[in-house]
Amino acid sequence: MNRFIAMALSQRLLTGLFALVLVLAGGWAFQGLPIDAFPDVSATQVKIILKAPGMTPEEVESRVTALVEQEMLGIPGQTVLRSQSKYALSDITIDFVEGTDIYWARQQVGDRLAAAFDALPGNVSGGLAPVTTPLGEMFMFTIEGDASLEEKRSLLDWVIRPQLRNIVGVADVNSLGGYVRSFVVQPNFAALGARGLTVDALQTAIERNNQNDGAGRITRTEESLLVRSEGRIRNEADLSNLIVAETNNVLVRVGDVATVVIDGLSRYGAVTQNGQGEAVEGLVLGLRGANARLLVEQVESRLAEIEKSLPSGTTIKPFYNRGNLVNRAVGTVSKALMEAIVLVLVLLVVFLGNLRSALVVAAILPLSALGTFLCMRLVGLSANLMSLGGLAIAIGMLVDAAVVIVENIEARQGSGQAGNSHFIHQIYKASAEVAVPITAGILIIMTVFLPLLTLEGLEGKLFAPVALTIVFALGCSLLLSLTVIPVLCSIALKQGHHHTPRLVVWLESRFDRFLGQVLGRSKLVYIGSLLSLVLAVLSLGVVGKSFIPTLDEGDIIMQVEKLPSISLGESVAIDLRLQKAILEAVPEVERIVARVGSDELGLDPMGLNETDTFMVLKPAEEWRFKTKAELIDSIRDAVAGVPGINVGFTQPIEMRTSEMLSGVRGDLAVKLFGPDLNTLNELAEKTVQLLEQIPGSEDVQTSQADGVEYLQVHLDANTAGLAGFDIMGVQNLLRQMVEGVRAGEVQEGIRRSPILVRSANPSESNLAQVQLPNDKGQLVPLTSIATLSSSAGPVRIDRENASRMTVVRSNVRGRDLVGFVEEAKARFASEVALPAGYRVTWGGQFENQQRASARLLTVVPISLGLILLILFFTLGNVRQSVLVISNIPFAMVGGVFGLTLSGEYLSVPAAVGFIALMGIAVLNGLVLLTEFNNLINEGMDINDVVRKGTVRRLRPVLMTASIAALGLIPLLFATGPGSEIQKPLAIVVIGGLVSSTLLTLILMPTLFKRFGLNSNTLSEVSQ
Repeated sequence: MNRFIAMALSQRLLTGLFALVLVLAGGWAFQGLPIDAFPDVSATQVKIILKAPGMTPEEVESRVTALVEQEMLGIPGQTVLRSQSKYALSDITIDFVEGTDIYWARQQVGDRLAAAFDALPGNVSGGLAPVTTPLGEMFMFTIEGDASLEEKRSLLDWVIRPQLRNIVGVADVNSLGGYVRSFVVQPNFAALGARGLTVDALQTAIERNNQNDGAGRITRTEESLLVRSEGRIRNEADLSNLIVAETNNVLVRVGDVATVVIDGLSRYGAVTQNGQGEAVEGLVLGLRGANARLLVEQVESRLAEIEKSLPSGTTIKPFYNRGNLVNRAVGTVSKALMEAIVLVLVLLVVFLGNLRSALVVAAILPLSALGTFLCMRLVGLSANLMSLGGLAIAIGMLVDAAVVIVENIEARQGSGQAGNSHFIHQIYKASAEVAVPITAGILIIMTVFLPLLTLEGLEGKLFAPVALTIVFALGCSLLLSLTVIPVLCSIALKQGHHHTPRLVVWLESRFDRFLGQVLGRSKLVYIGSLLSLVLAVLSLGVVGKSFIPTLDEGDIIMQVEKLPSISLGESVAIDLRLQKAILEAVPEVERIVARVGSDELGLDPMGLNETDTFMVLKPAEEWRFKTKAELIDSIRDAVAGVPGINVGFTQPIEMRTSEMLSGVRGDLAVKLFGPDLNTLNELAEKTVQLLEQIPGSEDVQTSQADGVEYLQVHLDANTAGLAGFDIMGVQNLLRQMVEGVRAGEVQEGIRRSPILVRSANPSESNLAQVQLPNDKGQLVPLTSIATLSSSAGPVRIDRENASRMTVVRSNVRGRDLVGFVEEAKARFASEVALPAGYRVTWGGQFENQQRASARLLTVVPISLGLILLILFFTLGNVRQSVLVISNIPFAMVGGVFGLTLSGEYLSVPAAVGFIALMGIAVLNGLVLLTEFNNLINEGMDINDVVRKGTVRRLRPVLMTASIAALGLIPLLFATGPGSEIQKPLAIVVIGGLVSSTLLTLILMPTLFKRFGLNSNTLSEVSQ
């Protein structure tokens, strides 16, 4: 270590060049850092989306989902296999262990899916979802203007979407709402029967007469000609004039046996806006690992270009922009960072009494930050709320090493210890004297953050960037403190006597007298310290426990659930009614865009009874309410008068994070597993009633899995056979009538419009009266070969790891999460009896909290063992090492009291605060004990050692503690996005630093005097 300092001082020009290179490299790294609001918390996840037109949920489960799940079981590294089977849709999600390469995982899933396709029904289509994440929703917009919904949808699909997908980082663009332009052929069964034709013959004729092709190349004299045959359908007239067959020397055309109209595809969802009507929405999905800020900027720029080419009066209006959240989140931390730097600089001037010295110490901040950015760039860490938050947390600790070195240089100059030696040699001596303890101290602080790198799941993704940033920053500050800071001192500081600031002189004199009294009353010190520790332990039992405070993203999503049997038209009408009620009663809501049902890609497979209502809010300064919770209560009151709905409130990223972790949305997810859907529904209802009775529950609901009305068509195979039909043929006819069957497409320039064979206005009464044409030219009533009846059935079937399940979800408000779940578990065990073959698990945010607590309880003791080892190698004394580490529990006292008084819960951020506190407490204790040992080596009496050593190190101990605390003050009072996570951390560290500093300066000298030296050494010192 001494040679390191000597080399830096002897090669000052080289050291200066090193600092310059660091500045340039750090600036380059900062410019290229990906910037996002939050770290990518998504696991390695592959989603399969399969569409099975016309199939009911039970048919989808048995004929599609279960078969694919069987193929997927056993993939290496697989952790969870979840699925949803809904009408015409199977959505299967496979999670892999952390660190699995996403493209390897997709390859494995793709290979097995290809093998499963052979066993699936022929009309099933789909495959792997785009390479995005549940947090990939970057930008949302609507198309405004006087154009029809069909025209807007065509613009989105064929003009806007292709250009946006060309942007680097865009995984896909989801089209929502409106009508997909289609050529619909509506068969006339009577006309078909009269000509002895079937619907299959009509469909086959369309499919076989709609194609352009090449025949090859021929030679004409000296030229070659490419032979191209044209037979593609171009418009409605071409389709109507298509020949189906010839009967009795008469050509039968499509127009003779069917009506051709322009209509839309069967819709599985819709988009509504501001209570005024339906809309068309585009949703930009970002690739996994994409730079969110850059991606959003490119999307905005491209949309501005596209808008110029749209028809007159048609505009693009965004309503969600991830870039706004990114800017606000990063701005929150950046502002706190700058304020902390200013406060630290002021404090340095106050304690050092010398602007030159303060600037030398402060130089460590930008240099360390630039070094941190370089390390982040090298390891692929993005600049986000958590990583920059780690830098803000470390601000106070970054100057610790530099403070000790500069303070020791000034102390030697002020005490006359420097003598007549050369100034650079004086700097070397002063720096070398404290190099070992500050190196050990910084290593200890870096060590205490290592447990954060072992966290798993969501907490690991969130807090690993914090730990890495702090470790990078502290490592850079240590390197710079041992090299650049001594060189800057040799340039900026003047040789000669340095006067100690009056404030420090006053503090030292008052503290010297106080310490003299304290050392004479050691029993009172021990009793007071133990009492404070006991009170802290008792207070800890009162403090509630939670996972992570809810981040305020600035937006609100109201989730609406209606009766499962509701039609799309009625669901849209209810959404419009809710929007009008909210806009009239809550002026804080500026705009509302709601999506009901499933999207086109199937990434969010909601039913027709489920709506996500996205609310754009006015600036908080214009609200009538002080908090967002009051605003949500106002919205809840506004919709309370609408019957037949359940509502819950969340935020865009919060919603997707909950779905990613447990497949559901909510703070608590109670998962019930079992084979029978009716029994699961009964258990779910009992669980809902139980949770609603527990204080703190909010938005308790279960997805209504049953209640959909089914029109059952029971076919008689024998009767159908006598009438000239087989079962599959009748089923195909029914599908053609209701859902429609694709029979090709019409290419109109760049636009491709599907051709559908589908009956006009299919209804229950039409089905009861319909007569089906057979190949003999006869019309057979459906009721003669089948029995029609109504029954209730499931709207969706959820499965996890190949077992059926249902979920009850609840948010928790005004109460700690762990206490709520513990009470819920106890009541569930006593009030709900599970039949044989059924089981329950408790997940959601609660599951994350339990996992994080268990991991920290395992890893933190190991970290303490490593700290003890570092202390032993530094001090060479087990007794003194234990003495230093004993400062940790007393340091926690202030943190616990801070949580208790502020009303904050013991969450993962608070645990991170306690971890940071451990390092700072050990560092201060180590600085003090090192000074004691130096004075002992000089032959000083033990009483003088303790008293003079403590007074001599009063300034650096107060500086390191107060700078660390003051550096967190801006985080304590920050109000932007992400401040909710930083606040409990800041409370713990600031409160803990108060108790830690007091106990370091009072309890540590007392303990050292009594236990710091063995009896032989103590007698030698006393003599």
